[in-house]
Parts: sequence; structure tokens; C-alpha cells
Amino acid sequence: MLLRQLEYLVALARARHFAKAAQACYVSQPTLSEGIRKLEDELGVPLVQRGRRFEGFTPEGERVVMWARRILADRDAMRGELQSLRAGLSGRLRIGTVPTAATAVALLTQPFCAANPLATVQVFADLQSEDIINRLRTYELDAAVTYHSTVAAHEFKFVPLYQERYVLLTQRTVPESGPAEIPWEEAAHYPLCLLHPGMQGRQVIDAAFDSVGVRVTPRVETDSIASMFAQVRAGHWASVVPHAWLHVFGVPPGMHAVPLVDPVRTERMGLVLPAREPVAPIGQALIDVVDRTVVAATLEGLPD
Repeated sequence: MLLRQLEYLVALARARHFAKAAQACYVSQPTLSEGIRKLEDELGVPLVQRGRRFEGFTPEGERVVMWARRILADRDAMRGELQSLRAGLSGRLRIGTVPTAATAVALLTQPFCAANPLATVQVFADLQSEDIINRLRTYELDAAVTYHSTVAAHEFKFVPLYQERYVLLTQRTVPESGPAEIPWEEAAHYPLCLLHPGMQGRQVIDAAFDSVGVRVTPRVETDSIASMFAQVRAGHWASVVPHAWLHVFGVPPGMHAVPLVDPVRTERMGLVLPAREPVAPIGQALIDVVDRTVVAATLEGLPD
């Protein structure tokens, strides 16, 4: 069995098309097809459902694709470790984040790059929780920042970062500072702009409203935290935003941010990595940064 044959198989799983997979591997389509056939002969099972075009994988093929991804990820991790021993860590850190946690990623990338000057970072922002789980499983991400509740039922390594809390963001209509805090039940009466219902951050907010016996029907929905700030600025909307985002924008002029209480809702946020031992060198370097960075102390308090 050759690693190149496994690369062909993984490329086909990604492209779902023989010609596109061959192009991604910089080989001809016959070369790719022959390599996969040789892999099937060696394993003694059909891996690909063949017709006039790619029709999917057999059940055995789906399992082999999973193993191939793991084997190739371990190959890359081994190369990375040898490189780091010889000349320092290099390569690219691919890190994903749900929209609400983008502030935490920003606190990690700078110290990571400072500690590893030969490495680069690629951030995939605004991913949904399901996307993060799938990309970690297929080794398309080295790490991600998301909700603990999202990954608790899956076999991933979780490194706690901070507790997410929530504020009601409104336009300031009078010079006074307004209330120091506001109950969730009262916040439900505001004209709301919230995240899209398919997003984990919105589901957390809906659960908080449900806990006090109210349901909300926002007039505006979006998949972007920045967009919610813009909607509050431009219209008469209010929004429920993670307090950590105030460390990016502050409380913009003309707006008022009030902590939501009764109950005080918190969600555990953390760094998630594929469950593998040893941890890939680039992932371990990120964990080392977390150990030296006071993410919780920075994000859990409201900015002045």
C-alpha cells in the first residue's frame, strides 16, 4: 500500500469527481483510477461505486477513507515534528471558529505567530458547529474554538478558554446610562435582531428565553455578530450579543450594553482538537499558547 494511493482516495472523497480529484493530485485521471484499483486489489474489497461517473463509496470504502485521512494526518504530523526538531515549527495552522468565538481566536493568533515565526495561520471564521465537527474529523482543521456542549458527545480534545455571557445591545435614546442589568423576560419585549436559528449561538439564546417561559420572534436574523452591531446602529433594533465581542468593538457611541440576568446564562467555550496521541506538533504549539495566554481574564469581564 502506497501513501499516494491513499491521497488519491482522499482527494476523490473531497472532490466527488474523478477528473477533479486527479487535477487536485496533479496526475491524469487514468493514473488516479489505476492507483485506487490497485488499493482495492490489495485490500480485497471494492472501495468505489463505479458507473459512468463517480457514484459514491461502498461501506468498506467509507471506512477506508476515514483511515486514509487519519494515516495522512499522522504522516503530516510526523513531518512537522521532524521539521520542528531541525529548524523550528513551520507549516500552516488551520483554525476554525463559530462566529461568537472569533474574539478568542484573535487573542491566540498573535502569540502563536510570535512563538513560531516560521508558521502561518489560516482562520476559518463563521463556521457552524456541525461544520467544525466534520472538518476536525476529516483533518481539514487542526483546531477550532467552539462550545463545549457542541463537542461533549464526540471524542475530541477540549481545552477550556472562557465562559461566554450575554448582553442586550440597544440604541441609547436618552443621556442617562439606563439600567445596570436587564432580565431575559424583559429583553424579549424589544424588537430583536438575532443570529440565524440554525446557529449554535442562537440556540443558546433561545434556550435562555425558554428557561423563563418566553419565545421570541426576531424581525431580523443574520449569521454575523458584526452584522448585529450594524443593525442596532442603523435601525431601531436591539440584539443579544456575547459580551466577549465588546472587547472588539467596545460599546459603540450611541449604544448601550446591559448584562442579561435572571438567569445569568453562561456557556463554556474552548479550544478543540482531534483526539489523537501524540498531539500534532502544530496543535501542541497552540495548546502551549493557551497555557501562557490569559484568555478568560481578558474576555470574561466587561470592558471599561
